[in-house]
Amino acid sequence: MNAQSPYLNQSPVDIAQKLAEIFALTAAERDRQGGNPKAERDLIRQSGLLGLSIPKQYGGQETDWQTIFKTIQIVAQVDSSLAHVYGFHHLLIATVQLFSQSEQYGPWFEQTAQNNLFWGNTLNPLDHRTTVTKVSENEYIFHGDKSFCSGSIDSDMLLCSGYDEAGKLLIGVIPTWREGVSFLGDWNNMGQRQTDSGTSHFEQVNIHEDELLLNPGPLSTPYSSLRPLIAQLIFVHLFLGVAEGAFDVAKQTVQTQKAWSKSLADDAVNDPFIQKHFAEFYVQLESVRLLADKAVQTLQAAWELGNDLTAEQRGEVSVAIATAKIAATNTSLYITQNIFQVMGARATTAKLNLDRFWRNVRTQTLHDPIDYKYQEVGEWVLTGKVPDPSFYS
Repeated sequence: MNAQSPYLNQSPVDIAQKLAEIFALTAAERDRQGGNPKAERDLIRQSGLLGLSIPKQYGGQETDWQTIFKTIQIVAQVDSSLAHVYGFHHLLIATVQLFSQSEQYGPWFEQTAQNNLFWGNTLNPLDHRTTVTKVSENEYIFHGDKSFCSGSIDSDMLLCSGYDEAGKLLIGVIPTWREGVSFLGDWNNMGQRQTDSGTSHFEQVNIHEDELLLNPGPLSTPYSSLRPLIAQLIFVHLFLGVAEGAFDVAKQTVQTQKAWSKSLADDAVNDPFIQKHFAEFYVQLESVRLLADKAVQTLQAAWELGNDLTAEQRGEVSVAIATAKIAATNTSLYITQNIFQVMGARATTAKLNLDRFWRNVRTQTLHDPIDYKYQEVGEWVLTGKVPDPSFYS
């Protein structure tokens, strides 16, 4: 833990829980407001949690993936926007580690650990509007826009990408304050309202060749192609956390309510229909937890294999994570929609803003089509073929 952290000698899970308690106090109102959660991101900086994924030799904590995902899940129980940008920070750290060599990423990691730097995302490989032009032997110019740039505003470091004249994807790492980088602040969607997932603009941004991730590069080996699987597993724990948060709110609410007038029970907790709904919620949550745990174990084993990871082994990780992603998507949407069935009409008041749970998972579950996760798992079940690596599988 960074010596400047106010949570010295506390476990990452305990720290995440304490942060979640703070975030919960303002989550509903901040969701209404949208915009950048600067104060809350600074609390994450001060917590020391940004160093969890950084190797110890660079000043980080080199925590296992189970712990990292658990902290994301805990934050998501109260605030999925903060969980999103926090989770993506660790995804970007992993991306750099997977797409380059220690000689390149070592200094970035040391600066991140020492100064509690927050990484932001301007990668989005599906958006081809940012072009890359080589202007000298070691210099490149990035120019254009990128959409869905989660966590870019108020970040300290950016992972950016563009396509050169030959159509090759190039990924770079630059300080957010690099001349020519700006943010339009145009994220105004129904959910994930404080992720700053709007448009970033690159106006003739100069990037040095030693800032490009070229060795081994994007998805070029089974090990480097773990990157999208880490992203998918972040979503699994994001969805699970939101569903758990909605479940807890519903449980607390029902425990204070009387049963419906036609019920034979006096209190809502003794109504058989209410009990049936909560049993269904619980069974679905437990299923996701078990599938998520299995997926994390397969990822951790693959991570530890490093460059010895085979394509088949990588594929098995992909199937485990896709399975968990399907379950987490369906469960989060089901619970966040149906909590109102047990809480009743008063729960729909705008003051409580409880629809934010559903709006957030409905928005984030559209990151990539769940239908293609079904296709990947179904193809594997029927033919034994594992999914081909891509930025989404």
